[in-house]
Amino acid sequence: MPSPSAGTDAAIYSAHLTHVRTNNGGDMRVVKWRSRKPAIGIGLVGLLVVAALPTAISSAAQGPTALTHNISKLYAGARTHGELDCNGNSPAQTPLRGFNCTDIKGLPGVSNQNNWSNRFWDNGVYIGHDEPDATFLSNKPSSGNNVMWHLTLGADPTALPTVASPGSDVSHYFQLSPAPWLSMALCDGNSYPQLPCKPNSNANAPAKCSTAAAKCSPNLYPGGGSAFMEMQFYPPGNAPWIDSTSCDNTHWCAALTIDSLECTAQYAQCNTNCEEPINFAFIQTDGVPAGPPSPQLSNRASAIPNAKTLLMNPGDKISVHIANQAVPGEPGQHALMIIVHDSTTGQTGFMQASAKNGFQNTSIVNCSGTPFNFQPEYNTAASGNFIPWAALQTNISTEFEIGHFEACTSLTNALASNPFDPSDVGGTYNGCTGPYETAGGAEGPETGDALCYAAGDVHAGYDGNPSDTVPPNEVSGCQNNLFQNGDLDFDGSGYYGGEWPTSASVTPKLPSSFVESLPQTNGGRSYAQLFFQTDVALSEMNCGTGHPSGCVVPPKGPGHFYPYWSEANHAGTCTLEFGNVHTSVATFGKDAQYGSNKLTLLGYPEFVGKTFTNSCPAH
Repeated sequence: MPSPSAGTDAAIYSAHLTHVRTNNGGDMRVVKWRSRKPAIGIGLVGLLVVAALPTAISSAAQGPTALTHNISKLYAGARTHGELDCNGNSPAQTPLRGFNCTDIKGLPGVSNQNNWSNRFWDNGVYIGHDEPDATFLSNKPSSGNNVMWHLTLGADPTALPTVASPGSDVSHYFQLSPAPWLSMALCDGNSYPQLPCKPNSNANAPAKCSTAAAKCSPNLYPGGGSAFMEMQFYPPGNAPWIDSTSCDNTHWCAALTIDSLECTAQYAQCNTNCEEPINFAFIQTDGVPAGPPSPQLSNRASAIPNAKTLLMNPGDKISVHIANQAVPGEPGQHALMIIVHDSTTGQTGFMQASAKNGFQNTSIVNCSGTPFNFQPEYNTAASGNFIPWAALQTNISTEFEIGHFEACTSLTNALASNPFDPSDVGGTYNGCTGPYETAGGAEGPETGDALCYAAGDVHAGYDGNPSDTVPPNEVSGCQNNLFQNGDLDFDGSGYYGGEWPTSASVTPKLPSSFVESLPQTNGGRSYAQLFFQTDVALSEMNCGTGHPSGCVVPPKGPGHFYPYWSEANHAGTCTLEFGNVHTSVATFGKDAQYGSNKLTLLGYPEFVGKTFTNSCPAH
């Protein structure tokens, strides 16, 4: 296998490797965590007060080759901070924060600087993480570009989180999921595979896979240029959002996020400075972004909620309408719009992914931005109409990002400063001590737990003003989003069944489940089918082409649990819940709903379950 150059890359990534045997007897080395490359004027090692990174290793053991001949230009005047790569690995730019990025699939039979061992690499760093998903299918017109969701937001127990007995502690939502989300595929001719995309057209679909094919044909015909929209919800209790999870300690908030991929077909070339750029904007009561949403122009204001950010109470009943809409004041122009109505409070927020609002797509040539109206990619949500580069085979779906938090009794390995909040004087750490860490044993594939904050931290100076604070953090804990993209040893709260909701009601220890009516499309029509999938296998240290037996649900960790979807039916009205809800509901077989590892079919480890018929009437 190709390997990166010695010295520089080894020192930058400080790669911690996991070795698994391939089926041909070779040695597959997989970097199982994500590091932040040093940006202009900033060195990664200089952030650490107590050294927490392993020493540099030989170049022969690092995985994919350093990207030496790929497109790597950067436009003049590019900002030193921004979101040209939401994974934080741009060699030319410091990220504003650690985002929950769209997971990128591997390609079968392709080995180059960007794809190796059935996994995608961003600047030589593996970035996979854990995304259990429920996808909805329909051949009805507009099912791929016009969808309505009705939700009841989850609520937390009154008691603060505890850190005493993993699996039976008091838990809050921010410990379980940093971002439940709703999705839709969008057109972006400047995104993978760098081919034209006609909005609202099924002609953009990649070629379908054949179960008999040795290779998956979408790699040969990958479809039109595609971006992935995630309408993300952020739970209360762990502010500030700029470097944590929450807008404040008592409200949910939400955002429109759009990830693109600056690579050509089969990842033959990627621009290393802007591999996965992200457009981001909070849902606002006036529809005006809090700051510039584009990857090129985003700044700290973009990532700090303001007085117009829509705040929703736990337990509120809301509706979410995602559809292509006319751009106000721009005759003939259309762009995706999200409208969130809180029927409990009567408030409404919205955001449109339009050039008028500052959204831009990105040039693979030099990472520059062009004002752009993002529109839905497909007309229908038929099987096969999905984002060609995403690990999840999806278009219209609901998902709970998991594996990003671990509660601690104390913190160790202080960082010299907060890499996302240089003015934050509350203390930022890379090490977690407590029963969760003990239960998980050694760090395994993880290099640390950062970013970690102590209970009671008010993050003074989070917005650049030393006198400004946020409500105190509810528990000491780590978010696992600096040196790797998730909880890769699966020892956090999200992998213990006793800490997930068991019903739609709050208990003294457990949150209430989200309650989601099955989505409807234009005219109130139901989606005919649904299936469940998860890309957890991409992050399992013992999972590889030669070791499919190491790809398991639940993953191997001390909690021995993986959250699942349940369906309740009350008087003909069907709702989905997520977590550990198993009383008076259909559980689709719990973990069995995720099906089997489709490595042979898809070319990368992905669990996909069977397709179920939606027998619920429209409501």
